[in-house]
Amino acid sequence: MAGNGSGGAAAGGGPSTLSFLENGIGQVAFVVKDLDEIVERYWRTFGIGGWVFHTYAAPLLSYMTYRGRPAEYSMRLALSYFGPNRVELIQPLEGPSVYHDFVDKHGYGVQHFGIVVPQMESALSEARAAGIEVLMEGAGFGLDGDGYFAYLDTEDAFGVTYELIERPARRVEPEKTFPE
Repeated sequence: MAGNGSGGAAAGGGPSTLSFLENGIGQVAFVVKDLDEIVERYWRTFGIGGWVFHTYAAPLLSYMTYRGRPAEYSMRLALSYFGPNRVELIQPLEGPSVYHDFVDKHGYGVQHFGIVVPQMESALSEARAAGIEVLMEGAGFGLDGDGYFAYLDTEDAFGVTYELIERPARRVEPEKTFPE
């Protein structure tokens, strides 16, 4: 996937860079066993906070798929920053999900790198044109029903899962913050 960053042909005649990669990694995400415990540990050990907590499930997620089929799953997550870098901690709850798959295969730890995209449908079209399939999707978590995430099937080829993220214009209020 090397390229010249312009979306054109790479030096030496290689493939074009996928345009959604041009802004780099916008998020690092960890799957954790106990969200509250690990958030408090990050706060006590590194002074990292404030954290905002959300539970993603129906009805907040109005659209969910897993491996190409409609699905129902849920997870609790906390968002904060490590310096300028956005971090997401995810505790899987119910249903089949990429998080449960990860824990079954690897245990807990770094599960994906998030890539913020301006328009999900065009990013998904680019990914599919490059031969990359979608493992899991969810949408509707913004205050206005916007917001969309899609996990790409990249772990075997690249050692990590990449998530495309179309951030909502406005977020729903967090269910809690830490520290309060």
